[in-house]
Amino acid sequence: MQKIFQVGSKTFVLDQKKAEAAFAAKKVINGRQTMCFNLLPLKYQWAYDLYRTMKANHWEPEDIPMGKDIEQWRDEKTVSEVERWIIRMGIGYFSAAEGIVGDNIQHVVRELVTAPELKLVLGRHAHEENIHADSLLYMIASLGINPHECEAMFEDVPTIVRKNEFVTRVSRSLRRDLDLTQPENKKLLAKNIFVFGQCMEGTQFYGLFGMVLSLYRQNKFPGIGQMFRYTLRDESNHIEVFRNLFMDLIEENREIWTAEFKEELRALMAEAIQLEKEFIRDCLPVNAVGLAIDEFVTYIDYIADRRLEGVGLAPLAAGVKNPLPWLAEMMDIKKEQNFFEGRVTEYQKASSLNVAHDDDL
Repeated sequence: MQKIFQVGSKTFVLDQKKAEAAFAAKKVINGRQTMCFNLLPLKYQWAYDLYRTMKANHWEPEDIPMGKDIEQWRDEKTVSEVERWIIRMGIGYFSAAEGIVGDNIQHVVRELVTAPELKLVLGRHAHEENIHADSLLYMIASLGINPHECEAMFEDVPTIVRKNEFVTRVSRSLRRDLDLTQPENKKLLAKNIFVFGQCMEGTQFYGLFGMVLSLYRQNKFPGIGQMFRYTLRDESNHIEVFRNLFMDLIEENREIWTAEFKEELRALMAEAIQLEKEFIRDCLPVNAVGLAIDEFVTYIDYIADRRLEGVGLAPLAAGVKNPLPWLAEMMDIKKEQNFFEGRVTEYQKASSLNVAHDDDL
């Protein structure tokens, strides 16, 4: 079927069958290759919807006041050494971990997917990782922390080193020319998307998130806590991007979804959980900030099982309950009170309201 447009003395013929064939050729991988970034018509509607939600959630670190945080950091009587250590570990780990995620998105996953709308949402995902990294630099500068200390923590704290080695080895395996028509290489990409989306951002980030938000809940380091709340809202969307990407990749390549591959992924999550629990014990060496270490350890089991079930995999600790239900309340950030001026601020456009609920935790 053709559609003909007559404009003055010129005739333009549009071939609908050709256009429909191009649409059908859109795939997560091994799809139609084109130099034209033509989003329409959308095949992966979820990607465009999430892109719009993420764009509407845009925030800038410098808009968040840090005066109270600076005052508390300098006052040795206000916060304990354990609480200061949690902040140092948070900044030390995330200042590099966010960059690892962003680099993997840009230089691995986004390079391999072929549908333009998938590239669009992944580009936004990477941009938000830059904002998160920027927010950590803002925290470091505000508190006057020596940046070399952060680098030293990233290089010298064994539990941080092991967590980063866990994800970078998965990323490194794809940084070469690969024939993605081969099942084993498809599995490598699926494994990458699973590890970064469900194991790292979806599980390994949550121990420190909970600790920092516990401090925020006690009116300690309100600026840092606010930035972590916005970051956690972003992470909820990132997890969903990678979950949908993973599910569509599997759906289009059913031959890789074997019992053996499912168990390999569950084993990766089990490794991620173990690394995170060791890391939690370093972040919170003694019970403090109103929480017990055991609660965080159980929380990681709870979160990990939800991530597994979200991609169709069996849980590892079936039946575990959420020991930190207050975290859901901390995510209701529709409106925020400015700490100094008392005015209401919103980091969200009215055209697209997205508030994370308990399902996101």
